[in-house]
Amino acid sequence: MLAITDLVVSTSILPKMLSLFWFSAREISFSACLTQLYVFHSFSVIESGIFVAMAFDCYVAICDPLRHATTLTNPVVAKISLAMVLRGSMLVLPYPFLLRRWPYCRTNVIPQPYCGHMAVLKLACVDIRISSYYGLFVLFCVMGLDVIFIILSYTQILRAIFSLPTKDACLKTLGTCSFHLCSILVFYIPGLFFSLSDRFHQNVPLHFHVLIVNVYYLMPSMLNPIIYGVRTKRIWGRVLWLFTHKRT
Repeated sequence: MLAITDLVVSTSILPKMLSLFWFSAREISFSACLTQLYVFHSFSVIESGIFVAMAFDCYVAICDPLRHATTLTNPVVAKISLAMVLRGSMLVLPYPFLLRRWPYCRTNVIPQPYCGHMAVLKLACVDIRISSYYGLFVLFCVMGLDVIFIILSYTQILRAIFSLPTKDACLKTLGTCSFHLCSILVFYIPGLFFSLSDRFHQNVPLHFHVLIVNVYYLMPSMLNPIIYGVRTKRIWGRVLWLFTHKRT
């Protein structure tokens, strides 16, 4: 699910971004803009939920390993996955409907290579507090609660790890969660800065703001396969074979 989500998020913005930089195709229809906005915002919410589910999986695997198979059965995993998809789809659904009803009389230029919620919202020439407040609600409802659940899970995980009898056991168990923590940091740190600076960016230089929003949507999709590929011996073996195998 994480791989599919990363593919959808990057595919929703990268083709248009490349056409902009390569062919100077700087225009996009309003309907296409709203579709792009809905797709990458909803799948970003889904990705945040995936990280919470992975944290719960780590918690059960380390703190209650004997019940892991009976706790996370296939029906339970399917229900968790469905809940994450429905949450992302429903929470972001008001974004395009609210944006479509506002009149736009200012410039039609947004300072980034794809349609972000706040970037489009700021072009409206009416009071946009309803959309802005709803965006903040989604931010704190999703990112805020998800980060809290992840912190609670890892608090229990670290307590269980440091209570292990040997140092080798601690390091081995901690290593199973380190890749997940790397993905979390790559996703949440730029995301939190982007979401807040998009609303309170008076003192943030424009070029730095554009850099952060591009990093937020493209870096996790690029790094997650590397982060999870490093721990897979079959992938390592295949990479080494490609570099060392001599064709006859």
